[in-house]
Amino acid sequence: MTSGSYHRQMSTSGVAVVTGASRGLGAAIALRLAADGRPVAVNYLRGREAADSVVARIREGGGTAEAFGADVVTEDGVAGLIAEVTEALGPVTAIVANATGAQPEVSVADLTWRTHLDQLEFFVKSPTLLVQAALPSMRASGDGRVILIGSDLADRAAPLMSAYVAAKNAQVGLTKVWAKELGPHGITVNLVQPGWIPVERHAGIDTDPYAAEVPLRRMGTPEDVAAMVGHLASSAGGFITGQRITVNGGHVI
Repeated sequence: MTSGSYHRQMSTSGVAVVTGASRGLGAAIALRLAADGRPVAVNYLRGREAADSVVARIREGGGTAEAFGADVVTEDGVAGLIAEVTEALGPVTAIVANATGAQPEVSVADLTWRTHLDQLEFFVKSPTLLVQAALPSMRASGDGRVILIGSDLADRAAPLMSAYVAAKNAQVGLTKVWAKELGPHGITVNLVQPGWIPVERHAGIDTDPYAAEVPLRRMGTPEDVAAMVGHLASSAGGFITGQRITVNGGHVI
């Protein structure tokens, strides 16, 4: 038995929606879920070309995927996204809430409610809308998956990042409550917290000082995070729920 056939046998059925999947972590997660046998909706806000490239890579590997443009912090955007995905690919049974926006450093003296809302819209509002829209099909499947992408900054408490850290910690609460509420329907809810994972936007930044602080003495890769998401989305991860799992090489031990 090949590793590919093993992954496909262990995968659950149904379409996975990965938000912010045109690049970075989202792209790696979409590629992993498709390799594991799920049809994947590659969501993007801008950059259709990049999303199409991810879809092309999935199809070249024998997977099923389509790109869907939508603003996932708006009610209409999410409702339209789930409707379009369902029509094109089938019922949505997995949500990976990965989309994010700007993460500016703001001192407490300059913090405004708008600063908080900018983060809460991505990390609380968007997951809420996505789960609500997909809930009927996830309940019907009996093996739904909700995976939020958080950050180990929730534990590291970096100065000047209070709005971001507050929103990321809010995801911890959502994960626990939703796991209890949705568990009776066979739906698991988990939070994956990456450390600093260099992606396209980090090109040219010296990562050596950070890597030296990591017990494994290396930077993580998008594939490291995608592997954990793939496990949680599979049937092998079906008895894991309400957990936050940090993928950072032990950096916050």
